[in-house]
Amino acid sequence: MTEYKYVSWPEYGNLAEALAEKVRSSGRRYDLVIGIARGGMPVAMVVADHLDVRIDFINVKSYVGIGERGVPKILSTLTEEIGGRNVLIVDDLVDQGDTMDVVKEYLKALGPKLLEVAVLFKKPWTRSEPDYFLEVVDRWVVFPFELSEVNRLRVANGDVPTVEA
Repeated sequence: MTEYKYVSWPEYGNLAEALAEKVRSSGRRYDLVIGIARGGMPVAMVVADHLDVRIDFINVKSYVGIGERGVPKILSTLTEEIGGRNVLIVDDLVDQGDTMDVVKEYLKALGPKLLEVAVLFKKPWTRSEPDYFLEVVDRWVVFPFELSEVNRLRVANGDVPTVEA
């Protein structure tokens, strides 16, 4: 049975602020933050705001259900030019690393000067190490903006959820 880590709205806000501060305090300068939709969008907005840089998004589909991964596929692309720029990719978490690897490969082909990654959580088994992260988590993370969706999937799978967030 899958174990879950529920993240409340206040905790999510604190985590996003903490990641932004970790990146800011590193002293590294970025020209652009790219959030991975959908989970990386809110945290990318916080990070870009703290760094006072432009933001863009890339849409990637990889999960088809709880713990069910498909082949990551880029569904939409950027509007910002990244060639020769210092770019920070931001997402909510990195699991095995397939999605992050696909995004990094796609973006590297566009010629950024620097390409680094920041996430709230990473899984201990990831193959794609982020440059910045807050916590290693071995459970399925349920963010506050996906609570209803996850609970519906849990019920459909015969796993009765407890509302924790």
